Amino acid sequence: MADYDLVVRGGNVADGTGAAIKEADIAVKDGRIAAVGKVSGQGAEEIDAKGLLVTPGFVDIHTHYDGQATWDSHLQPSSWHGVTTAVMGNCGVGFAPVKVEDRQRLIELMEGVEDIPGAALDEGLNWSWESFGQYLDALEARPRDMDLGAQLPHGALRVFVMGERAAKLEEATPAEVEQMRALTAEAMRAGALGFSTSRTLNHRTVKGDPTPSLRASEAELLGIALGMKDAGRGVIEFISDFNTPNPESEFEMLDRLLTASGRPFSVSLAQAHSRPEGWRRLLGLVEGLAAKGHSAKAQVAPRPIGVLQGLQASRIPFSMCASYKAIQHKSVAERLAIMRDPAFRAKVLQEANEPLRSEMAARLTDFDRMFPLGDPPDYEPAQESSLGARARRENRDPREVVYDYLIEGEGKNFIFAPFANFAAFNLDCCSEMMQSPHTLIGLGDGGAHVGLISDGSYPTYLLQHWGRDRKSGKLDLSWLVKRHTQDNAKAVGLNDRGVVAVGKKADLNVIDFDRLRVEAPIMKWDLPAGGKRLLQRATGYRATIVSGAVTYRDGETTGALPGKLVRGPQAA
Repeated sequence: MADYDLVVRGGNVADGTGAAIKEADIAVKDGRIAAVGKVSGQGAEEIDAKGLLVTPGFVDIHTHYDGQATWDSHLQPSSWHGVTTAVMGNCGVGFAPVKVEDRQRLIELMEGVEDIPGAALDEGLNWSWESFGQYLDALEARPRDMDLGAQLPHGALRVFVMGERAAKLEEATPAEVEQMRALTAEAMRAGALGFSTSRTLNHRTVKGDPTPSLRASEAELLGIALGMKDAGRGVIEFISDFNTPNPESEFEMLDRLLTASGRPFSVSLAQAHSRPEGWRRLLGLVEGLAAKGHSAKAQVAPRPIGVLQGLQASRIPFSMCASYKAIQHKSVAERLAIMRDPAFRAKVLQEANEPLRSEMAARLTDFDRMFPLGDPPDYEPAQESSLGARARRENRDPREVVYDYLIEGEGKNFIFAPFANFAAFNLDCCSEMMQSPHTLIGLGDGGAHVGLISDGSYPTYLLQHWGRDRKSGKLDLSWLVKRHTQDNAKAVGLNDRGVVAVGKKADLNVIDFDRLRVEAPIMKWDLPAGGKRLLQRATGYRATIVSGAVTYRDGETTGALPGKLVRGPQAA
């Protein structure tokens, strides 16, 4: 009879603590790590990891599987990239609590903020819940390929309590604040990992209305924070533009909220191209909160934040041209045939030269920040590889170069258009952000923006690019593993995972590090109602293990679905 359920033999173990990588066996019993070192006993299943990298499973704290998780047991693309625990309910959007009459409003909010097709949500969501606890029950009923934790979204909470008044951005009454406080405490006790809110103008419903939490008062936010204090658990996620002349005032409010509640806190941070040094000021303000004794972190990304434009995607640089708008509802093949007609091409290019009318139009014509994505995809492209630079070399109008690139390759080409973290045409700012002790690595948005981005591949890119391929400024591999395992797990209260140690949850990755690579994204029409989404695989993952069960081998699912709902913080 076997001594263990599984033994991973002879791997080069990066244990999640940042310690030097060392060769070791890992034995698993009943979903937990039972031994690390030289294991003499036998496993019912054994994996030969000699020469391979073995890590804890990755913990992605910023995803949007809120809808997908209710109908899909495979949380792809994240599960292709070594993620064994995902946290959703970010950015203040989600689907609970909810009243029957507000269901469509929450779909419109999710569709607008996170670019998830409303038709897919309409068909996929069964709405078997009203309270947040009932939503967690619905999630718990479905087995899946990874563990999943959920946060209470401010948008849904506010609409549940205030109805139409929430959408109109009216101020909550004291009675409504008290109700939000009670519902927040109830959600935390039911198993929410935290609470998320958004105060950014970028977050709008599909109809263009601002997110309901945009102007929530300090009294309302304090009431919610005190609800978390009442429950004695939960992290606060805060998103804001911080674009006032005095962002310090918003951090002063945050200081008061954190002082009153005692809860941990994180805020999204990126380099805006319009203010390339502005992120330093915001990180300094986060450091200021930490200096006062608060548990405060900034969530940062390891590569540029941008969109993928193409005929398969939701947008192209000519999306605002009248002629293209007239055909945008057609299939890729139909549009491609029309766009190859010289007369249509001339008409679109003429319209594209009309005066710009919006910030989005300006972004769609920033040709020096449009790059062929390529295969393998290049997320730190050289400045001279932009389509704008190509146009100058060829003495052509950049619109012509972009148009012709889009209709090459049967319309499957993608243009990578970064709008954050790439002001200097390199990722030095990301390196500096990641190395701050006051940051967490996240913002991958797995499950969201499905027609425009595919950033759920961040975990693979983090190791591949920063640990192996970058020409200069590479970072220590063991440290990179720690950043996406132990550090993220601790930040959301999941102290039972993220480290290869006896007693910890047996979530592991076995990786052929030399072959580790992010593949080019492809578009699939596999969401409910035929909705499309960008999916991006990886090579190099020999095995991904969740609670001791192998869920993926060489990138293919084994059929094992050991993933469970994580209810609240987990003790070490």
